[in-house]
Amino acid sequence: MPAAPAPLFILSFRQRDELASLAAGAGWQVVAARRVGGAERRFLSSGAAVAVIDARGAPGDGLAAVAMLGDAVEANGGAMLALVSRGETAMIAALFDAGATHFLASPFSDAELLQALRFAARHAERMAREWQAGPSFAPLGWRYDLVTRVLILTPGLSALLGIEDEFGARALLRRLDPGDRAAALTALRRMTRARPATAFAHDATRVGRVVQHLQLDIAAQHIDAVVEPLGSAPEPAAEMREALAGARDAGSARRWLTRRLANPEAIPLHAMLIALNRFDMVNTAYGRTAGDALLRSAQKRIDDVVHEVLGRDALIARMSGSTFVVAATAPRARIDLALERIAGELARPFVTGESIAVLGCRIGLAEARPDDSAATLLRRASEALAEARDSDSATMRVADNGAEHGTAPIDRLAVDLNRAMERGEIGILFQPQVAVSSGAIVGVEALARWEHGVLGSIGAETLFAAAARADLEIGLSDHIQKLVLTQAAAWPAALAGVRLALNLTAADIARPGFADLFLDRVDASGFPRNRLTLEITESGLIEDLGIASTLLSVLRGAGCRIAIDDFGTGYSSLAYLKALPLDYLKIDKKLAQDITGSPRDRIVVRGVIDMARSLGLTVIAEGVETDAQLEALAKEGCQIFQGFLCSEAVSVSALTALVASAASTASR
Repeated sequence: MPAAPAPLFILSFRQRDELASLAAGAGWQVVAARRVGGAERRFLSSGAAVAVIDARGAPGDGLAAVAMLGDAVEANGGAMLALVSRGETAMIAALFDAGATHFLASPFSDAELLQALRFAARHAERMAREWQAGPSFAPLGWRYDLVTRVLILTPGLSALLGIEDEFGARALLRRLDPGDRAAALTALRRMTRARPATAFAHDATRVGRVVQHLQLDIAAQHIDAVVEPLGSAPEPAAEMREALAGARDAGSARRWLTRRLANPEAIPLHAMLIALNRFDMVNTAYGRTAGDALLRSAQKRIDDVVHEVLGRDALIARMSGSTFVVAATAPRARIDLALERIAGELARPFVTGESIAVLGCRIGLAEARPDDSAATLLRRASEALAEARDSDSATMRVADNGAEHGTAPIDRLAVDLNRAMERGEIGILFQPQVAVSSGAIVGVEALARWEHGVLGSIGAETLFAAAARADLEIGLSDHIQKLVLTQAAAWPAALAGVRLALNLTAADIARPGFADLFLDRVDASGFPRNRLTLEITESGLIEDLGIASTLLSVLRGAGCRIAIDDFGTGYSSLAYLKALPLDYLKIDKKLAQDITGSPRDRIVVRGVIDMARSLGLTVIAEGVETDAQLEALAKEGCQIFQGFLCSEAVSVSALTALVASAASTASR
């Protein structure tokens, strides 16, 4: 039990209350959950350094929960205790790879569970001390020079073994049990010029079962070894080069932040966590080597932007998994510019072997407060990153730092949202969609705006984030649909030929009976069904494509048309194309703007357009801002565009004037 009550996060699908009661009785301040959804955000907001994931009886959900929390736990220097059933111990390796640090198999006594919690808490405390000062504990490894017979340990292994003075190879072998020592000697003898790499397993103090990966370098006359718990197989030589060269990692990043926080300057310090989307899918599909190459490419893109915009004094480091930290003392406007550039760079396709991967990123940003430590600053950035990941389409979230810089505190907005709908503060604007061939405005997309009395104009992303926090997503969606249909039904005759595109959320699609409810709403408004296009956000993660396909088929059969929005940024692009009844494909603005980039960029966009047209879909490009982009898109076969090149989102009166002007120009 900790010396003073400390927060503890527990996620248990079946025994939440029992575990929470036991831990609370032992002096922990427990935050408990029963569902995976939102677990990362709840863990971060709890302030806990230790998370307990109860995977007993639900191994799939347990593994998903560990994977969701893994980066957050590691990035914040915590510990994760996974509880497994005795018959499911085979999944421990997968849980470890996903981020668990400690394990306990049932049946176990209350005393055994509390002891495991104490071990996990000590691990988190040790990590916290290491972040403040001292060497990193990872990677663990050694190098043995075959000529001089000198053994060099990484700082992490030295600290773990408690070794400060010079240490010989024989002394290191004597640390092993006799059976493990024999396995080590056999592995060393196995290595030859023809077979330079091998491995052996053994038990290690304070780590548990590990695998040592050995690699013989004939030319350099040394052996490299990396110690990996439960056998993830890195390249020893590469790992050792990075470790012995003092590469920046999570620990050094925290020490950098600690030094800056100890010497505050007039210019504020900002910390940004940048997480790649869909990296795990690429890693699984193409292997670790391709994944490592992709991470290096991503860091190079981040490096280039940061050095150009923020200067050489900024911090850039790999935190955990596919998450990077960037920190700098710079005005907020320059930080925003850097993040916009980084998001754009990471949205460009990556080459993976013979294939192309489109990733994108999510970003959490926090500005240092006077009382911040490195840990609290990064934790607030982690909370913002978790909010960005939970949103349908937001690339970036800013940690609540008051109303400074025009940022909107999500909790405050959540409280205000109900009243905002009642007071009519939610408004609708319309962005034109233009036929490439004629220049005529053939459609519009309806976009919600919240005119907040204090914070000013708030866009749809923040609006729906506030709705999610207030559990008002469905209520907000209903409210917006009614507003859009009511306004469109009252359009002047000049807009009679214009199609209306209305966004549906994943929550709408999952609602029982939504098709009938929605069609009744359309008919009651008086707006014709055959001029209505329903847009499904591709990054919205529809959980059941079968249900979605059935619902959208009903709506399509009733006269509506269906579009997939933001194509190229979400998780299930090809699956959506295959499963859903679609009429339009909207290319995300980041992808569309790449059309004037490198030849490889253009090939990617061309491939998307060709695929869509071969499926009989009309292609709409979003975010078109220049004549060069439009010309290139037109040459590749894009039929409709929207973006600032024509107009931003406007009121009905401004839209009417634009339609008339476009029609006049097209008729000349």
